Amino acid sequence: MTFSFDRKPVFSAPAENALPAWPLAKGADASHVPQHASDWADRAGFKADAGTLLPVPGPDGALSGILVGMGAKPLPLAAGKIARLLPKGDWRYAGPADGAEDFALGYGLGSYRFDRYRANGNGADQPSMALPDAVDGPRIERLIAGSFLARDLINTPTNDMGPQQLEDAFRSLGERFGAAITVIKGDALLEQNFPMIHAVGRASVDAPRLLELRHGREGAPKVTLVGKGVCFDTGGLDIKPASGMLLMKKDMGGAANVMGLAFMLMDAGLDIDLAVLVPAVENAISGNAFRPGDILTSRKGLTVEIGNTDAEGRLVLADALALASEREPELLIDLATLTGAARVALGPDLPPYYTDDETLAADIDAAQRTVADPLWRLPLHMGYDGDLASKVADLNNAPSGGFAGSITAALFLKRFVAGPGSWVHFDIYGWNPKDRPQSPMGGEAQAIRALYQLLEKRYG
Repeated sequence: MTFSFDRKPVFSAPAENALPAWPLAKGADASHVPQHASDWADRAGFKADAGTLLPVPGPDGALSGILVGMGAKPLPLAAGKIARLLPKGDWRYAGPADGAEDFALGYGLGSYRFDRYRANGNGADQPSMALPDAVDGPRIERLIAGSFLARDLINTPTNDMGPQQLEDAFRSLGERFGAAITVIKGDALLEQNFPMIHAVGRASVDAPRLLELRHGREGAPKVTLVGKGVCFDTGGLDIKPASGMLLMKKDMGGAANVMGLAFMLMDAGLDIDLAVLVPAVENAISGNAFRPGDILTSRKGLTVEIGNTDAEGRLVLADALALASEREPELLIDLATLTGAARVALGPDLPPYYTDDETLAADIDAAQRTVADPLWRLPLHMGYDGDLASKVADLNNAPSGGFAGSITAALFLKRFVAGPGSWVHFDIYGWNPKDRPQSPMGGEAQAIRALYQLLEKRYG
């Protein structure tokens, strides 16, 4: 199945007969709710729990609107759940202006469905919601579209999203915005000095490659995005158990997310010199697979002893980060589904990030709060840098001991970053293990709404 960017718009034009959806938070001002709806809620014992609905009849008994529970806080994206519960029909937001943006973003993100492999997957039974007047419509649509792109890419199974299909999607993204695309593939990776990308991907019948997108004004601030594009990870010769492979179509979640972020940035037309780098590989098993104990020479010249072939993502990222650093961007951002240790530490919903730039860290923290895209900073603790030591090479890709796995992975990447600009690394999960109000179970966009908020503020 060919990957498609085409999706039905989330929001519709206002319909003349659209019924009101009144958001209601526990203990909050409810002056926007008409008296008959408020009285009905009292009689029905409606508690306004997040994502709950209460249809409200009018004087003639016909449906006059619906009350939308937003919870006690209220939860900023709680409206996402109602996108999957709201009856089919025409609806409009009927709440206070200061809550319209959270409502629209939550509703939009929650309306996502991945049904392209279902016989009846046409979305015809979805309700029609008008975009609230009080929000910046193009911005909301941009955030939702970029997030949906990331989710679609992750959810697509590897038989339809291997390195070649990821390249096809990458090219389509570039063509949509008139960006320049370069691809270095197969043995050309060796000729152009990307040996670790080649080593990780050479065992697959789908050749490894480095994808690059360039967009924007030369001379503008340089922003470079790097995303891990391991389209499937068997673990290599250090093979994963069957249960460990079930979600490995999502191991290109970093690539999917930088592509979603690139969509947002190019759609907004920010005045930046944007580069996007994606090492696209499949970590497969065959007679020419790289082995535990092999020593690889990286693009930067550092030698890497392979302690475990299942720590492959940091290898392909290292070559891409080395190239990015050579160009001295003002800001270098990488996203990767890199370690299970990050999930043990913070769970699936809260990706850690690493940077030495205190100003950048403060800006990321402010941005993630603004758009309800939770992130948490962990330290680049140099006390653990010695754990990367090898007796036969400059460093080992998989330190023994098992402690601080996410931090040591970040420290590994740090060895390949140089230059005067700032660098930040995000260790994302890229997956929802269960339904949440703003997203169903499956592939997830993480960190990119916060990063768009940050970049829009800096360069918009």
